[in-house]
Amino acid sequence: MDLVEKKCISCEGYGSSMSDEEALTYIKKVKNWSIANNRIEKNFKFKNFLAAMKFVNSVASLAEQEGHHPDIHLYGWNKVKIITFTHALNGLTENDFILAAKIDEINLENRRP
Repeated sequence: MDLVEKKCISCEGYGSSMSDEEALTYIKKVKNWSIANNRIEKNFKFKNFLAAMKFVNSVASLAEQEGHHPDIHLYGWNKVKIITFTHALNGLTENDFILAAKIDEINLENRRP
């Protein structure tokens, strides 16, 4: 099943975080995310401040729907960095990759490469 078709499950559903090998398999399933310190992260750039804020709000809404919340950093005036990991386990679970895949599906016309 494709990650975007899945739903995040409660953190209590995981006994432990992923192994490094599992994380390396999952990172291939998301677009341009990187692994750093048991977290996955990605930077996004927008044409203007309002577009960046629209994206932040879209990610916040998605996170609430999924019950899985990333760290969101707005910096500069048009850049957003998303960092996600399973806080309760201080590591990565499938939830992080599900959320990353769904964030990549957010269609915003003002996103820059």
